[in-house]
Amino acid sequence: MIHAGDLCFTDRPAAPVNVSVTHLRADSATVSWNIPEGETVIGFAISQQRQDGLMQRFIREVNTTSRACILWDLDEDTDYIIQVQSVGLYGESLASKKIHFRTLKKSEHIQSTMMDQDDPAVEGLDISRHLQTGEILIIMTVLLMWAAVIVLFCKQYDIIKDNDSNNHSKEKSKPLSGQSTPEYHNGGLLGSKVRTSPLITYDSLIK
Repeated sequence: MIHAGDLCFTDRPAAPVNVSVTHLRADSATVSWNIPEGETVIGFAISQQRQDGLMQRFIREVNTTSRACILWDLDEDTDYIIQVQSVGLYGESLASKKIHFRTLKKSEHIQSTMMDQDDPAVEGLDISRHLQTGEILIIMTVLLMWAAVIVLFCKQYDIIKDNDSNNHSKEKSKPLSGQSTPEYHNGGLLGSKVRTSPLITYDSLIK
C-alpha cells in the first residue's frame, strides 16, 4: 500500500550534484550545479548563510532552466555556507551537500575580475547589471560633451560680438583728412582751374 505522502516524495527530483562556487569576489560569487539525468526540474532554491550564523538568505526561482546563480551583496573576507535544491512539479528535492567558501578582500577583487571576464561559465548571468552601468556612462559622457559645446559656443559668440563693437567704433572715429574739397563750375564739380573770360569795355565796342 502506497500512501499519498510517499507518492509525492518519490515524484520529487533528486538533489543537485557537482555543486561548486566560482568567480569569487569581495561582494559576490557564482554558484553552479548539475541535475541528474532524467529529472524534471522547473527551478532551483539556494540556502545561503554566513558561517558565523549572523545572516541567512533563501533564494528561490522557478520557470527557469538555469544551472547557475550569482550571489550578490556578500561581505568581503567572510565565510559562507550554501546548499542547492531542485524545484520539480511536485515539490523540492533534498538539499545538496553543504559547500563552504570565503569571499575575497577588496584588494584581491581587481585581479579576480581580470581572470574571470573571459570565462563562459557565467556568460549572460550579470549582463543586465553591466548594461545598466554602461548606459549610465554613455549618458553622462553625452551630457558632458553637450555642456562643453555650449560653453565653447558662448565664448565664440562673445568674441565675435566684441570684435564687431570695436570695428564699429573705429569707423565712427575715422579722420576726414584724406577727402578733397570739390570745386564747382557752372553748378557742377570741376577738377581743373576756373578760366576767366577777357574784359570787354565800352570804348572797344565804339571802335
